[in-house]
Amino acid sequence: MIASTPHDSESLAAAALTWLTGAAREAAGGLTWPGTLADNEFNPTLYSGTSGVLPALLDAWRHFGDDRYADAALRGARSVAAAVDGWEQSGLYTGVAGMAVALRGVERVLGDPAAGASADRALDVLRSRFDGTGWNDRCELIVGNAGIALAALECGDVELARRAVERYPHTAEPTAAGVHWETRAGTVPRLHHLSHGTLGIVYALAAVGRAADRPDLVELALAGAADVVSRDESGTDGFLVPYSEPMQQHEKISRHSYGWCHGPAGDAQVFRLLGRLLPDDPDWPALADRCWHTVVNSGVPQRIRPRFWDNNGRCCGTAGVLALACDREVERGDGRGFADVLVADLAARATVDADGARWSNVEHRRTPSDLPPATGWAMGNAGIIRELLRHARVSTDRDPRYAVPFPDHQPTA
Repeated sequence: MIASTPHDSESLAAAALTWLTGAAREAAGGLTWPGTLADNEFNPTLYSGTSGVLPALLDAWRHFGDDRYADAALRGARSVAAAVDGWEQSGLYTGVAGMAVALRGVERVLGDPAAGASADRALDVLRSRFDGTGWNDRCELIVGNAGIALAALECGDVELARRAVERYPHTAEPTAAGVHWETRAGTVPRLHHLSHGTLGIVYALAAVGRAADRPDLVELALAGAADVVSRDESGTDGFLVPYSEPMQQHEKISRHSYGWCHGPAGDAQVFRLLGRLLPDDPDWPALADRCWHTVVNSGVPQRIRPRFWDNNGRCCGTAGVLALACDREVERGDGRGFADVLVADLAARATVDADGARWSNVEHRRTPSDLPPATGWAMGNAGIIRELLRHARVSTDRDPRYAVPFPDHQPTA
């Protein structure tokens, strides 16, 4: 294992990059990354495939100045570009929208015109699939219209983003405190958080409303946020909202989570955005503070019990909380200590050998419980690397910006 000191994040990221680049495979005229080394299917997505690896490589190139990472990103972009026309899913994290974000990032960071043309092609594909209301029966951020709207904004297409959110005023369901939405057409539980719930839609409405000069969309976003805020169960100091209403009865789902996807680490990102849009309203920074209070005092990253905290990754694990901790350090000056705790935990849980560093998440119902190391953004090395490199920069007063900002993560002020 790697010893944990405040600045180990850089060396840990470098070791993880060794493993990640070694996991690449030749495909589609370039490079591709499988979800795990045992996977044989090509995966170009932002969530778990090659598109999610590209931003980590671009961060590595900017951070270390090593052209090997830029070359790998260019070759990876070629395989993603080759998949655009044939990939059936459209969403931000599962489909062509996320591929467009990754390709646009390669164009902007490396000045590659081929990647830019491929990003334009991905946007053309999205436009051709729009049926007048959306792309599928999902309303949320990971797969549905909300995420596609954010991808279009990130790629510079405000009009496509506006079209993507036009369904939400007509599908909003009034509640006692505001509004909420179906996650998927015909499903009963209403989810609340960023990845699949109301707050993901709130983020998209607020961002598009600002970009398109549509105050009505911002007002609708505020109504959605008000509904979620009304469901807080933690009291005045913290912020903790259940997974769904009614609560889904499933052995893998806990009532409360703490990560980016279904917990206060992600909720805080929505409140950060609303605070930026409405600087005269103190409620949004206060809610972000309450989310931070809950995360810091939750017990994370300890493995207190099965299912409490079994993931190291960016979506529902330690790396996603590290992203918020670094935001806090840049904007409020109070995130460094907890960020160092999170990095120390990642260092302690890494497998390190001649192949580099990587992480295995846990499935407590399996024996053995360690899952195969993954490569991508959500549950794998790429997402962890990106946050470790940022921690190294924040810890040494360097530029905290990512090479490629993700459209659902407001850049630090």
